[in-house]
Amino acid sequence: MRMSNALIPTLRSTPAEAEIISHQLLLKAGFIRRGAAGIYTYMPLAYRVLKKIEGIIRGEMDNAGGQEVLLPIIQPAELWIESGRWQVYGDEMFRVKDRHNRDFCLGPTHEEIITDLVRGEVSSYRQLPLYLYQIQNKYRDERRPRFGLMRGREFIMKDLYSFDLNDENLDKSYKIMYKAYENIFTKCGLNFRPVEADSGAIGGSTTHEFMVLADSGEAEIVYCSSCDYAANTEIAACTPEKPKDSEELKEIQKVETPDQKTINEISDFLQISPSKCIKTLFFTADEEVIAILIRGDRTINEIKVQKIHPCNNLGLASEEEVQSITNSSPGFVGPVGLKNVKIYADLEVEHIINGVCGANEDGYHLINVNLNKDYKVECFADLRLIEEGELCPKCQESLNFARGIEVGQVFKLGTRYSEALNATYLDSNGKKQIIHMGCYGIGVSRTLAATVEQNNDENGIIWPKTIAPYQVIIIPVSVKDEEQVRLAEELYKQLQEKGVEVILDDRNERAGVKFKDADLIGIPVKITIGKKTAENNMIEYKLRTEPEFIEVNYEEVVQKTLAYLND
Repeated sequence: MRMSNALIPTLRSTPAEAEIISHQLLLKAGFIRRGAAGIYTYMPLAYRVLKKIEGIIRGEMDNAGGQEVLLPIIQPAELWIESGRWQVYGDEMFRVKDRHNRDFCLGPTHEEIITDLVRGEVSSYRQLPLYLYQIQNKYRDERRPRFGLMRGREFIMKDLYSFDLNDENLDKSYKIMYKAYENIFTKCGLNFRPVEADSGAIGGSTTHEFMVLADSGEAEIVYCSSCDYAANTEIAACTPEKPKDSEELKEIQKVETPDQKTINEISDFLQISPSKCIKTLFFTADEEVIAILIRGDRTINEIKVQKIHPCNNLGLASEEEVQSITNSSPGFVGPVGLKNVKIYADLEVEHIINGVCGANEDGYHLINVNLNKDYKVECFADLRLIEEGELCPKCQESLNFARGIEVGQVFKLGTRYSEALNATYLDSNGKKQIIHMGCYGIGVSRTLAATVEQNNDENGIIWPKTIAPYQVIIIPVSVKDEEQVRLAEELYKQLQEKGVEVILDDRNERAGVKFKDADLIGIPVKITIGKKTAENNMIEYKLRTEPEFIEVNYEEVVQKTLAYLND
């Protein structure tokens, strides 16, 4: 490709709309252009990167036994109603009606339609296991699309679905895909970690996210350097902290706290540690109000709450709802005397002796509150967010915290969809059995953006050579110098003949402009042909990952480039 013919509209200034580095650089380097909020056009360079990522994915999916299909983007509401997700999925789903007033959606995911396909085509145990995958666009009506390709309304995904005889076989399929994902992100040149995660709206029993480590990542993860434990902080297991000293139980007392509502205000007023306070929070779980108890210096984890009390929608109860249950304002509530409300408590609450909580009366708190003696709970569970300085739940070594960008996720769905949609097979005894499913997704366009987040410097993008839009850029310093042009053209032809993806910057521009564009675009190898090349056969050879160029004999440059690209 010649730069004079290429559509690579680089920008000299950073667009105001761009918030994070990948968004800024992809716009500046001419990779993407905004069509509307959360909707982007992939320009030629970006499309080349996408195709390379897709090629790596296809290779690993095919090697793992996957078969590629292409499922409909427009899906009938009947399937989603059958699975129970038509209302559950929420406002992120693009819902449309056809001219006959029938309901459809633009596919945010494809569990329903793939299960419908398989229940119509698979009838015998001999047809399983079966791995079907696709690469296509997905649509989600994000409330606040942002960060360019990171959180959009239209994006490219690979999703594979596994269909197995039973849980044991599903475990095998899960491990196969887990390994394939490790191979994919390694081949893409990314620094990543698989972490335990929450299954969210997809559902299922077990799931791992594949996180590209980057400071700008939306997710926070914890990992242990001493063992293989790693998890999203949303679900990371917390080891309860137990009191070092024992105490004798005291009698409960009511004390006046007229203007003290927050944990800090109460602990200062009563001269106690926040860890002695029992924080009581009320949540609306679908139509039911529940109470959650947690230590005063801890933060509640709503995802963990939803695990112990399954519901479709969970949110903090309104002040009016709290008032109707406790007859007091939220700052003065507690578990003592609560009736007709399920009370769940974090594991650490069990170890609070002579604690402090609201008295369910405005202006008052209770001191010397003790479990079983003064209040009871439905059950104890890990219900809090993990914090800096905590220990690994597996080996008790210190945990590391990092930020990450989720680029892939694997799920054990079990029979969540196959049972709802009656996807079955006949076993060797002719008995009907439910198919066990797994789901495995990769955000293709997100992987492109995450790569840029992880690989850049002050000059622009630094593409890993496996997915770079072009592998080599040749820059003749002056297109008016016939010898420089001749040598550049000759090298361009030689590299093309060897199968190298090379771009020749033949524009009549200043050398500085060409150098800046080459760095901004992020081509792995930059070859500069100038006066020295014409005079003594030496070229300036620079890898995008290295700070300085080296001089290489013109005759050796092809072999040096091939050796680097094939390493």
